[in-house]
Amino acid sequence: MGERGPSGGPKSSEEVRFSGDDEELVNLEDEVFNPNMTAFKHQNVEDLYELLEKLGSGHFGEVKKCREKNTGTLYAGKFIKTRKCKGSRMGLDREQVEREVSILRQLEHPSIMRLYDVFASKAEMVLILELIRGGELFDFIAEKEALSEEDAIVFLEQILKGVAYMHSRHIAHFDLKPENIMLLERDVPHPKIKIIDFGLAQKLEDGTVFKSLCGTPQYIAPEVINYEQLGPPTDMWSIGVITYILLSGLSPFQGETDAETLTNVVAGNYEFDDRYFKETSDMAKEFIQQLLLKDPRDRMTAVECLIHPWIKPLTRKQAANRSRSSINIKNFKKFNARRKWKLSYNMVSACNRLCRMKLLCGPAKDEEELRQCESDQEDEKTKPVALLRRRLSSCS
Repeated sequence: MGERGPSGGPKSSEEVRFSGDDEELVNLEDEVFNPNMTAFKHQNVEDLYELLEKLGSGHFGEVKKCREKNTGTLYAGKFIKTRKCKGSRMGLDREQVEREVSILRQLEHPSIMRLYDVFASKAEMVLILELIRGGELFDFIAEKEALSEEDAIVFLEQILKGVAYMHSRHIAHFDLKPENIMLLERDVPHPKIKIIDFGLAQKLEDGTVFKSLCGTPQYIAPEVINYEQLGPPTDMWSIGVITYILLSGLSPFQGETDAETLTNVVAGNYEFDDRYFKETSDMAKEFIQQLLLKDPRDRMTAVECLIHPWIKPLTRKQAANRSRSSINIKNFKKFNARRKWKLSYNMVSACNRLCRMKLLCGPAKDEEELRQCESDQEDEKTKPVALLRRRLSSCS
């Protein structure tokens, strides 16, 4: 894995493709992959697992509950359609899925989703994953009538421990956002966090530079938009945004449009409006300020976050201030409702767009013709930042 895009490396250009939603960015370039790191079973998944009900679906496949026949253990089976040829856009690049598998096999932490098995055929790959039943953390919090900062930190600390472990393995997630922070179980005394979706994650090798246009506008760091080197600090910016939203129910850089949001991120301008932060402790604000810094070198690492006085109080006074402060639960509920509505709207919009494409192209068209029917052909001379601002789509 080396530097990507116009500045050199194994690829001469980077493709940022429109795939249906107007919310996220997706990088579909080929990645250098070491086949020795991954072993796939080429038998039928149903030989070993009983397929149960469908849990969800996305652009390139679906997730089903599975029961291992030998043990009766329940898992989640992620069925991913892969591209039959390089020119096709129907499905994911096999190399992209293999990279995700390789990364997941290097991670074993209580706060990170586990991968147990992988099956591969010519047109599909199946990932047997830990069954995560608790739903999204933000949905769980939105059901509360009140939540102190101290309670919120219990969840944030688990996220930070998972990210710190990831970074210690030289792996960056690059897509940390509320949709990718789940609960293993919901109705238990102490719910456990699970970080999911490693589709954009990268193993960062010494001596190489990684650049990419990927992520979700309101959570990505300035260096993504500026097409600069990415690394663990890129994840820490996202943690800062998530913490800001968690405490206030307000997104620090959200604009009226995605282009305006990206402009706000690059400028790095945000504030702690008293209307939303009146119950927030000064320590919490200082914690966020140490993450939302434009220069990645200045941001706290995940390990430094874990020993910050807001997370780990040094005095009784600090602990008392934290327990007396609370998140703006009323506004947080509103934010989460808008977020869920937008996700649903984008999914419907994507389905409608795919249906129109199918009607226009006809079922008899071959894959190359289907590709030409899509309305996302890019001028190769367009600058990456322009592509970032124009092509906002989903990587799921």
